[in-house]
Amino acid sequence: MRMLVVGAGAVGGYFGGRLLEKGVDVTFLVRERRKKQLQERGLVIHSVHGNAALKPKLLVTGERAEPFDVIIFSNKAYHLPEAIRDAKPYVGAKTMILPLLNGMAHIDMLWNEFGKENVLGGLCFIETTLNEHGEIVQTSASHDVRFGEWSGERTKRIEALEQLFSGCNARFRSSEKIVTDMWNKYLFIATMSGVTTLFRAPIGPIRSGKYGQEIIFGLLKEIATVMRAHGAPIADNIEEQQLAQLNKIEATMKSSMQRDMEKGQLIEADHLQGYLLSLAEQYDIATPLLKMVYHNLKIYEANRSKVE
Repeated sequence: MRMLVVGAGAVGGYFGGRLLEKGVDVTFLVRERRKKQLQERGLVIHSVHGNAALKPKLLVTGERAEPFDVIIFSNKAYHLPEAIRDAKPYVGAKTMILPLLNGMAHIDMLWNEFGKENVLGGLCFIETTLNEHGEIVQTSASHDVRFGEWSGERTKRIEALEQLFSGCNARFRSSEKIVTDMWNKYLFIATMSGVTTLFRAPIGPIRSGKYGQEIIFGLLKEIATVMRAHGAPIADNIEEQQLAQLNKIEATMKSSMQRDMEKGQLIEADHLQGYLLSLAEQYDIATPLLKMVYHNLKIYEANRSKVE
């Protein structure tokens, strides 16, 4: 089974690299600059789960190749339109599209471009970044991917993916409730990124402060209320569950959005918090904390554009 990973960044490079390490036929679709970097240094992973130095197969955008069996999208949401454009020539009638993006706003776009029947549900849990040399630095205990059919069925193609992923030095698991999993992760990441970017701090000092628990739970409650109004299949007590989860993770944990802000990079404000606010307005739900988070992110974006 031939796999194409769109991009070779912190997420796609890590999971694609782990599959390559196992012996899966993996190709990375990259731009010329990243191709040169990978040809010079290789695909290098520094990880708490073990290091790796790999020589990947590379495909430059626009080069010809036969359709792939699986295409993984792990890019940031603001790069999705160009990622779709770049990957489209390599999609066949039975190509499986596995998106690992945060949030839910990207799903309609993928369905419209590739057909709902080709797109699987998917998500990942990982804390990873690229260093100044373009090497992947992975620091969290979690390095998990979940995937599944929207219907929850255990189909032959899901079984084929399970076999493909088995034995990899990362946790790939199929899920019969992938839609719930995706909304649950969306709630978690929107809250985690919201508070860490708002307070410019890792989760530890935020949750231990005088009003930390109240603020975190309040944001969880607002977002969960919006999701339920939209029909998301989340549990009645998901807010309590995720507050407990946020209280257990490492005190030094930062969100990827916070790390992007620290580097002066683009962020997914509109894709994550902005999409939720549009739903809140649609269902006439008050979300003062979410608005505060989003306002902070838009100020960052405005200041960043001035520097550019």
